[in-house]
Amino acid sequence: MGELVSVIMPNYNGEKFLAETIESVLAQTYSDWELLIVDDCSTDGSVALIQGFAEKDARIRLFVQEKNSGAAAARNRALSEAQGKWIAFLDSDDIWLPEKLEKQLSFMTENGYAFSYTKYEHVDENTEPTGIVVTGPKKLGKHKMFRYCYPGCLTVMYDAEVVGVLQVDERVGNGENDYALWLKAVKKADCYYLGETLARYRVRKVSLSHGKKMRLIKNHYYLMRYSENRGRFVSFYYMMIHLFFGVWKKIVYVKRKA
Repeated sequence: MGELVSVIMPNYNGEKFLAETIESVLAQTYSDWELLIVDDCSTDGSVALIQGFAEKDARIRLFVQEKNSGAAAARNRALSEAQGKWIAFLDSDDIWLPEKLEKQLSFMTENGYAFSYTKYEHVDENTEPTGIVVTGPKKLGKHKMFRYCYPGCLTVMYDAEVVGVLQVDERVGNGENDYALWLKAVKKADCYYLGETLARYRVRKVSLSHGKKMRLIKNHYYLMRYSENRGRFVSFYYMMIHLFFGVWKKIVYVKRKA
């Protein structure tokens, strides 16, 4: 047996894709993991589905929130319950490739890294590849990480003994609470990139209206203002920097396969 990896998974009404996601964890070539699923008061059949998996495999642990509180609160609950040395993240509609944990752990332990992320690809609602792959800088220190959220949540892993037990300010919006974790983690350890596709991010058919775009921009301001305790001017500055490097990421690190 190796060192335990705690896989953090919030869920809200994820029944449609949840089984495929859980099965991608069960299929890992590295078997010393626990999957902590926090259900945020789903109204579909998610809880029954998760319970079915948990009854068959004791490594799967289900926690049900008393009230719907959002993804940040769900992640915080899972992080507080985690028992592993290593923390990994997977949303309830995304997928890992079978060697994801094994290869990323080898990459980190062989190089002495405490924080890392990997390349990933986009798939559609039918799990068909769209041809889009997402990469990133080889090393993210505090300066680069504060510019933009380069790591995909489904690819991140860190050493909890080095980084510590992290929690997110729950005022941070759903689109930014994973980034809030990386900003805390990078203060303890630089983040390194493994240039191998080890995960699949599911692109959902949800239109991003102007109102939603503005909410995402505001969420980044709130992230800096509340989670990072920055002043209004500094928070606004980082919000503008984030917009610029968002465009930069699409140009440099988001590629379509030939």
